[in-house]
Amino acid sequence: MSDNAADQLVVRLADLPTRKPYRIDIRGDRNSCAAVAHTLDLLDLRKLSFHGTLKAKGKSAWGLEATLGATVVQACSVTLAPVTTRIDTDVQRLFTSDWQEPESGEEVEMPEDDTVEPLHAEIDLMAIVSESLGLALPDYPRAEGAELEISTFAAPDVTPMGDDDVKPFAGLADLKAKLENPDTK
Repeated sequence: MSDNAADQLVVRLADLPTRKPYRIDIRGDRNSCAAVAHTLDLLDLRKLSFHGTLKAKGKSAWGLEATLGATVVQACSVTLAPVTTRIDTDVQRLFTSDWQEPESGEEVEMPEDDTVEPLHAEIDLMAIVSESLGLALPDYPRAEGAELEISTFAAPDVTPMGDDDVKPFAGLADLKAKLENPDTK
């Protein structure tokens, strides 16, 4: 880690300089990688890094610009075999005191700018790392050559249903053809 982000995974904003950027240089150690892997239900997390700056944006906001890099191992969504993926993604956040927290129970629309967050006295950098990594993960990782096989099951003397049988309009083309040419079967 760099000199000014030596041991600070949670940054207290009152302690930061407002005239120059605060450098962030986090390299995941064994314990932090294991904690993030557990949180995100990963098989393994290697080479975690988070580099960037945190700087004041006026009197009531702080901006975070960083790059997240990680090598993750997830279970294949088909075979459960380990799948290794390299993730490199940019992370941006704007922490502002102008944030309006919606009232509970109220329906809320997704804002156009999803990088804006409420400004608190502290910023948990590892929470941002974990959230950003979770958003960047493949939803359905697949091992090379893994294919989903189709299995059909039915009781004896019953024809199993396929995907086409479940679709409500699957037989309309055949019905139309029969109605137009009643002589053909």
